[in-house]
Amino acid sequence: MTCPKYWHEAKEYLAKKDAILASLMTSYPSETIINYYNPFLTLANAIIGQQISVTAATTVSQRVKSLLGDITIKNYLEADQESLRQCGLSGRKISYITNIAQAFEQGVLTPQTWQTMSDQEVIKQLTSIKGIGPWTAQMFLIFHLHRKDIFPMADLGLINAIQRHYSTETPLTKEQIVQLSQQWKPYRTVATWYLWRSLDPASVQY
Repeated sequence: MTCPKYWHEAKEYLAKKDAILASLMTSYPSETIINYYNPFLTLANAIIGQQISVTAATTVSQRVKSLLGDITIKNYLEADQESLRQCGLSGRKISYITNIAQAFEQGVLTPQTWQTMSDQEVIKQLTSIKGIGPWTAQMFLIFHLHRKDIFPMADLGLINAIQRHYSTETPLTKEQIVQLSQQWKPYRTVATWYLWRSLDPASVQY
């Protein structure tokens, strides 16, 4: 498990650009995003994390790992669906993760080409799978491919963190949030991760 090569450079850059982010980053000096180098695991965890809290998602992921041993395509496809439900997975999420596992097996998802593809090309391929929407694809770009300038505007946690740290008397509009994020380019992934971290008792990792 490693963090992106650009991480420390990005922190220095963002600290100079934004005093609020500088303060947040000093609150978590030894923490960083990591990569499990298992694209199926990252996508499965992102599906698990849809529309639930970080704490709840971590609990479900740990139960699935205890059931499967390792969260691999083979182990998942061989698992009993009732056992997966008992881990806290809904029928819909079980179906979505099954779609992803089968897409890897069938060559619809092509890990060997991702490094040469643009962010939008990867998103297009991923979202061709039922169950993977733009948010899940962006989580994959952040946590597995470590793309450095991803800003998931549809992520409620990110928006809540921005409102908490940057709004004054009235909530920021979508346009104001987009404008605020411009100063974080080309490292919006790093800004996003620290804003997430400021809300949760544990770091977000898919």
